[in-house]
Amino acid sequence: MSEIVVSEPLLGGDEDERGLEAGTSTRSIGYGQYQAPEPFDSERVPVTLGPEIRKFLRVANQIGNDEPRVACLCRFHAFEKAHLMDPNSTGRHVRQFKTSLLQRLERDMQDTVVKGTKKSDVRELKRVYNAYEDYIMRHIGAVDFANREKLVNARVIASVLFEVLNTVTSEAGHQALIDRECANVKSRLYVPYNILPLDHGGAHLPVMQLPEIKAAVAAVQNIRGFPFLERLKGHSGSLDLFHWLQFCFGFQTGNVSNQREHMILLLANTHVRQALKHPSTLQLSEEAVDGLMRKLFQNYTEWCKFLGRKNNIRLPCVKREAQQYKLVYIGLYLLIWGEAANLRFMPECLCFIYHHMAYELHSLLTGAISVTTWERVMPAYGGAPESFLNNVVSPIYQVIYEEAEKNKNGTANHSNWRNYDDLNEFFWSPDCFQIGWPMRLDHNFFHVRSANDHDAQNAQFHWKKSKGKRQVNIDEELVETMEEVNSKNWLGKTNFVEIRSFWQIFRSFDRMWSFLILAFQALIIIGFHDLSSPLQLFEKPVVEDVMSIFITSAVLKLIHAILDIVFTWKARQTMNFLHTLRYVFKLIVAMMWTVILPIYYAESRRKYTCISTTTRSWLGEWCYSSYMVAVIVYMMTNAVDMILFFVPMVGMFMETSNCAIFTFLSWWTQPRLYVGRGMQEDLVSVFKYMLFWVILLLIKLWFSYYLEVKPLIAPTKQILRVGIRKYEWHNLFPEDKSNACAIVAIWAPIVLVFFMDTQFWYSVLCAIFGGFYGILNHLGEIRTLRMLRIRFLSLPSALNSRLIPPSFRNDRDRGGRYPFHHLFQKDHRNEDNDFVKFAIVWNRIITSFRQEDLLSNREMDLMMIPLPSESCPDRVRWPVFLLANKLATALSIARDFTGKDEDLFNQIMNDIQMNYAVKECYESFKYILQALVVGEIEKRIVFGILEEIEDCSNAFSLLKCIRMSELPALRSKCIELIVLLAEGDEQHHAKVVKVLQDIFELVTCDMLINGSRTLDHLYSSLQSEEYDADFHWNIHLDLFASKNSIRFPFADNVCLLDQIKRLMLLLTVNDTALDIPVNLEARRRISFFATSLFMKMPCAPKVCNMLSFSVLTPHYMEDVKYSLKELRSSQGQVSIIFYMQKIYPDEWQNFLERMRVETFDALKSENKEDVLRDWTSFRGQTLSRTVRGMMYYRKALKLQAFLDMTNDEDILRVYHTIEGGNDALSAQLDALVDMKFTYIISCQMFGAQKSSGDPHAQDILDLMNRYPSLRVAYVEEKELVVADKAKKVYSSVLVKAVNHLDQEIYRIKLPGPPNIGEGKPENQNHAIIFTRGEALQTIDMNQDSYLEEAFKVRNVLQEFLPLKGHRHPTIIGLREHIFTGSVSSLAWFMSYQETSFVTIGQRLLANPLRVRFHYGHPDFFDRIFHIARGGISKASKTINLSEDVFAGFNSVLRRGYITYHEYMQIGKGRDVGLNQISQFEAKVANGNSGQTISRDIHRLGRRFDFFRMLSLYFTTVGFYCSSLVSVVAVYVFLYGHLYLILSGVQKALLIETRFHYIKSLETALASQSFIQLGLLTGLPMVMEIGLEKGFLTAIQDFVLMQFQLAAVFFMFSFGTKTHYYGRTILHGGAKYRPTGRKVVIFHTSFTQNYRLYSRSHFIKGFELMLLLTVYDTFRQPYQSGMGYSSISYAIWFISLSWLFAPFLFNPSGFNWQRIVDDWMDWNKWIRQQGGIGIQQDQSWQSWWDDEQAHLRRAGLISRLIEVLLSLRFFLYQYGLVYHLNITRHNKNLIVYMLSWVFIVVVFVLVKTVNVGRQWLSADHHFAYRLFKAIFSLAVVFTVLALSFICSLSFMDLILCWLAFLPTGWGLILFAQAIRPKIENTGLWDFTQVFARAYDYGMGVVLFFPIALLAWLPIISAFQTRFLFNEAFNRRLHIQPILAGKKQT
Repeated sequence: MSEIVVSEPLLGGDEDERGLEAGTSTRSIGYGQYQAPEPFDSERVPVTLGPEIRKFLRVANQIGNDEPRVACLCRFHAFEKAHLMDPNSTGRHVRQFKTSLLQRLERDMQDTVVKGTKKSDVRELKRVYNAYEDYIMRHIGAVDFANREKLVNARVIASVLFEVLNTVTSEAGHQALIDRECANVKSRLYVPYNILPLDHGGAHLPVMQLPEIKAAVAAVQNIRGFPFLERLKGHSGSLDLFHWLQFCFGFQTGNVSNQREHMILLLANTHVRQALKHPSTLQLSEEAVDGLMRKLFQNYTEWCKFLGRKNNIRLPCVKREAQQYKLVYIGLYLLIWGEAANLRFMPECLCFIYHHMAYELHSLLTGAISVTTWERVMPAYGGAPESFLNNVVSPIYQVIYEEAEKNKNGTANHSNWRNYDDLNEFFWSPDCFQIGWPMRLDHNFFHVRSANDHDAQNAQFHWKKSKGKRQVNIDEELVETMEEVNSKNWLGKTNFVEIRSFWQIFRSFDRMWSFLILAFQALIIIGFHDLSSPLQLFEKPVVEDVMSIFITSAVLKLIHAILDIVFTWKARQTMNFLHTLRYVFKLIVAMMWTVILPIYYAESRRKYTCISTTTRSWLGEWCYSSYMVAVIVYMMTNAVDMILFFVPMVGMFMETSNCAIFTFLSWWTQPRLYVGRGMQEDLVSVFKYMLFWVILLLIKLWFSYYLEVKPLIAPTKQILRVGIRKYEWHNLFPEDKSNACAIVAIWAPIVLVFFMDTQFWYSVLCAIFGGFYGILNHLGEIRTLRMLRIRFLSLPSALNSRLIPPSFRNDRDRGGRYPFHHLFQKDHRNEDNDFVKFAIVWNRIITSFRQEDLLSNREMDLMMIPLPSESCPDRVRWPVFLLANKLATALSIARDFTGKDEDLFNQIMNDIQMNYAVKECYESFKYILQALVVGEIEKRIVFGILEEIEDCSNAFSLLKCIRMSELPALRSKCIELIVLLAEGDEQHHAKVVKVLQDIFELVTCDMLINGSRTLDHLYSSLQSEEYDADFHWNIHLDLFASKNSIRFPFADNVCLLDQIKRLMLLLTVNDTALDIPVNLEARRRISFFATSLFMKMPCAPKVCNMLSFSVLTPHYMEDVKYSLKELRSSQGQVSIIFYMQKIYPDEWQNFLERMRVETFDALKSENKEDVLRDWTSFRGQTLSRTVRGMMYYRKALKLQAFLDMTNDEDILRVYHTIEGGNDALSAQLDALVDMKFTYIISCQMFGAQKSSGDPHAQDILDLMNRYPSLRVAYVEEKELVVADKAKKVYSSVLVKAVNHLDQEIYRIKLPGPPNIGEGKPENQNHAIIFTRGEALQTIDMNQDSYLEEAFKVRNVLQEFLPLKGHRHPTIIGLREHIFTGSVSSLAWFMSYQETSFVTIGQRLLANPLRVRFHYGHPDFFDRIFHIARGGISKASKTINLSEDVFAGFNSVLRRGYITYHEYMQIGKGRDVGLNQISQFEAKVANGNSGQTISRDIHRLGRRFDFFRMLSLYFTTVGFYCSSLVSVVAVYVFLYGHLYLILSGVQKALLIETRFHYIKSLETALASQSFIQLGLLTGLPMVMEIGLEKGFLTAIQDFVLMQFQLAAVFFMFSFGTKTHYYGRTILHGGAKYRPTGRKVVIFHTSFTQNYRLYSRSHFIKGFELMLLLTVYDTFRQPYQSGMGYSSISYAIWFISLSWLFAPFLFNPSGFNWQRIVDDWMDWNKWIRQQGGIGIQQDQSWQSWWDDEQAHLRRAGLISRLIEVLLSLRFFLYQYGLVYHLNITRHNKNLIVYMLSWVFIVVVFVLVKTVNVGRQWLSADHHFAYRLFKAIFSLAVVFTVLALSFICSLSFMDLILCWLAFLPTGWGLILFAQAIRPKIENTGLWDFTQVFARAYDYGMGVVLFFPIALLAWLPIISAFQTRFLFNEAFNRRLHIQPILAGKKQT
């Protein structure tokens, strides 16, 4: 046997040494002695070699034991191919791989080589190959799963062997040519496929036999008449239009294969719904193609219309050819979209590309001749491989990449770089056609360097980044071409500039702010007129004064016009002339009205022209002035808007029309943009949300007037009249006598409250309206087990009317029309079959509960519904838990009953469940006796007695025949008998006989009053036959005693045993079954499922007619499954498995029962650790839990498809068959489900994890093996060496599991790294091309689903079909259940808060407000709509941090319709620890700040009508803005009153107005505390709990939450939101904050809490406390305590919540040992020096530097704002120094100057001590101690001297601390703001020393009360109780977890 001839002598030796004998077969090697070595690791292949090598190694491992020589040949082929791919081994890990493979080959060669020739290898390969080929031919068409798996495996191996055989054949020389020719005629045996095996070998599979698939495939393969077909004749396999498009335009092979399947499935699913209209399903219907084409090209045709261009989709007149052309156009778009990579975020850019390529396509199809070259028109970029990627996608992608690099990881100003929206919106202008086709790469669009860069003259496109950065691959010619564009101009922003400014809020919602400002002005005017009647509003002076608000309106419009110009200045280069002209005209007109209206107002004031009315009326006479006429003219544009508001269809037509008149009219009101047009709702929707806001605004204005404005009018008038001459400080403005500062101090907080309290009233009306709509939707109708039992009998009809397609209806009615009278309408079908279908579905649900360990075995038995079968043709039987205790109750009633039989029967029959229980028990017992009693005499006696009893029952004489008092005794004997029968022990035969005899005796002797006729008749008949006279007595002794009398046991009758088991349950189950199921989650799920069956939903279509859909889950590095190491490791000394056991004790016991073990140790001893991993992972927020939940869709659809395909008469027979393993039917069902459902996980890092050996990769592979239909998409990054230069190549790869290994299906090369913006949306984007269907559900990593909910997915998808108003829905929202709220109080609070938003909140947003967007991941997207409009999210860095909601914005802006439905729910996990929650709140706040400055919010706010705009504001960024305003109001209130007190103004005013105005003043000031506390904002949460759990439970929970300090938690979260929202708008820095999604209830160190909350909460808390202290100190002499507390109690609450909430909600936060450890850790952290490599959790200095990151990147304006804000701290100093006794009431300015001298002295002294420590502490320690002692004595002596000489008091010392501590902090903030100027000076070091001292001091102040409370043991116990009250209520063992006991 010879070795293989290699191209290079890698194996050593001469070729002559290899040429040996040829006659010996490889098979003849001594296999008896051959020992196969360990398989070579086929998975650790370098990523640069990838799947090209891996498949050979895998096959070698599979066949290595049986065919070692062939395995060696496969490995050698892999080695040779790897050497050809990378001959110099420059790739990462390639050299190591080749070395290890070479070593393995040497061992294999030694073991397998014998004397022979090269031909022996050929023969050996051919032999093995032929064997596999024969196996394939014999088993082709296998339907059972096992054979299908083997067949696929054989095809994979044969395919690889075929390739190796070809290679070896070519090396074998001339003599093997005949063999080679034979091999080449064979086609590829196996082509990896996703859903449809489109190669020849897969034609027999069931999915390819579906008629709709056949029709679609035939249509795609119809390329008759296409040009250039002769050039494709060499292609193997069937040609289709995708092959032709690839040949013409140069698309990638992977993209072509992917989109071919995509298009076939789309056509098939669309076609099957048209099947009823077309009898022939083998021909693709025109309606299917037209529907798909219309939906897919709607955006393209609208884009062409918008730009005034004719679309290039041109169809022939011949109908037969038209469909062919349509399919080609659809295929071209899908191929462009599938290969566009990041360009998919730019839909109009794709329209631009498609527009030109469609023109080329039409020219190719029609054979057009170019008028320029007079040659046939050919594609501009040709059909070379990857031509489209390199020439079209890569240049545009490179612009995106370079612009994204300029954002400096989100820290640069948005105006300095173009994001996805800017680049896409360039194609909204006709200027985009200047790019040309082929594209001119010298166009300004491709220039990325700004013209104002200092190095613009030398700027070039740097295609390769500096060392250590990512590299982007591009062709060298393209690089050279694009480097020539450096002299061009940067286009800049397009249409909009994202500028971080609070003015963006005013600019986007100017109508709302104008309304609020004008309304407040009007209320003040009305208040000053002191009207006593509403009719006085029409008095001339009042009307005239109120109309002065229009002057304010003109000023506001001027401000808005100025802001428009300022904020769009950097977009001026891309702005067309008309757009620029509009801004200029707007400014000019606003300036004109700002001048005209005041002039007219001043000139015509109190000058009226009056017209008397002819009739007497309350108006009297009409009076007007020239000012009023000017106002009418001014309001003309608003009048037009109002008219269009009430006629929305007219407004929609005007906005979407290209008519010149309408375009001009729309031009003035709004800039003409491609999106945001035609968003008007129908008139009914408009009326509903208008009514909502009219009611809200009326309530708000009434409240504001009577409780905020009016109480301040009288005090304001008095203050204006009072002249204050004496101030208690130096008055800086002595000439001011108007008390303007006092007016501002009093009114400012009221103004702020007026602007934010609309949010409060929104919460109130949200609760009312949301509750009303919830009641209409039947929410909470079944919320307890008692309600479930009452309504259970109606569930079958409800389920069949909702979830089972109606058989009597035509499929045309599937569009979701469901009038109310059909709500409980029964179909005309057989009720028994309806019940059978219900029972099948119900049992599947209960089984899934058991598999999830929510039920025990006994609970499952009690809840299952027995199904009839041929051996058990029984009647309808209800689950035992429904009939629990009913039999015992019936027996008790009968035993004690006195009266007529009819009354007894009626009493039992009135209780339907009792009636069922009695009848079933009797019939079951009779059935068991029929099987048990087989003796002739015994049967005559037993059934004769039973017949007597039945006759008495029918004659209503049962009470006369039977003694009812003996029924309990009979029940006991029956139970004894049933128990023996159930045990089935043959040794108990005598006991069975004994019990039967006891029953016989009891019935005949004790129960039958008149004796038994049967016995009498039997006795008489036997007497006549001359039997013994003692027979009557012997019959009692010998009855049943014979072996042939009874048949026992029943080992061969499963049905009978089930009947016995059920009867035993019916007889023995007591009241405890009323609480079945015990598990709370099982109760909740089954109650919701039952409730949802009575809710409004569309009727379900058949599975074959339903909309197809996909589920997409993005995954990065999150947990897939908990590893064994993680299960045993501890977090805070507690292992995860121990934690799960204590949190889920009942489920743990159910799990052990299911595993048939009793203890954890027994589980480990049986090697069931993988099952343990699954059980634990399914209770965390892991990917495996999410995948399990989503794959329930497949299980549900398969069962529903079975119910659809089976006739009612055969349903039970077929069901039992499939349960027993009908593989043929199962394969058909799988094929149908595959066509309807796809699940893709976008595991971004799977490739890197796999190549590095990360266990996560194996966990993902295990998921694919468990769920064969699961697909994983990932981004592969590999480094290739081209021309001695390394470059990185990125590819999107889709894999599936085959033979327990991952198999690549599609590979699509990318132009560069996909993640250049926000990672998550781009992770979704790269995988979305692999999804299928017409709908797409986005599911996040922390979500779950349930089988019972999956049954309703068909109904949900039907919601896409009916029109909603004048649109089809584009996003369907679903409710979520938060499953992480069952342990700690924090988790409970977060769960309720989130639940209220995802239920009642979104219910109101969808209807009536019509502003629901996309807030999470259970939503279903209209996939076709969104893939043509930018996808399901946006990805620009920082601006699209909340990527989900932007999908909703985009959908609405593009005239989509978003709905929300609550009859289906998806599980969702949330963070449960305070730090996790805070990180999540910070992330959301950052995201909302990005929304605030985004173009999407701006356009929605500007283009919605007024009321819908209000809905938008208060449900998105308005909540955060109002929260920020409320916090600012607190500061304004305190600082204003600090001014009043310290200046002496308040004292003087109160003395002057004590008796008349103090009460109204205090009322006005105290009214804001009602708002500040904000407890009533929890009303929506209470309302939702009340709907779903009952209002008594809601009130109890709300009260309990307050006792558990829920208000403290919500106030703390409130602070988190406001801090990060405000800071991000000011300074930027929005970023994704990972929360970990761990189940955390462990202690957090004091240091970590301080790092997280110091700047966001603690500083503000201390500031508020200091303000309140000063206020309290100086108000006592002249203010009442009650007035003070009524004003400031809410502020004290805020302050304390912000300071101590992290410690109150910190587990073991008051444990003394933990306190000691925290103190030591804190001191170590505060003293640790920072530096390079020192993380912020290790050193205070590193943390302090990181905390200032937002200031380092801040602009000049942001720094100025910081400086201005820091000046507030100097107010303390200025006010307090004049109240020192040492000043002796001196009000001269020199006092304040001396205070600064004192501060300078203190700073010098501190600096001196610091310098002394640095110089002396190390080498002169004694001198340093002496220096400190002298310094301390000097300070003490100075203080004592001042106290004696200058009367310095103790109070003065306190006031000095209160005055100078804030000043020092203000100086630190000032230094941080100007850091660039002082960083390299000594001042910065001094600032750092002071900052460390302040942080240390604040830490000590916080730590002291915590340590003090920790001394009291009861405090720690109390904290544990309120923090884990939910756990205590559920009797969970929380104490061992907190104590850290590790019991695993």
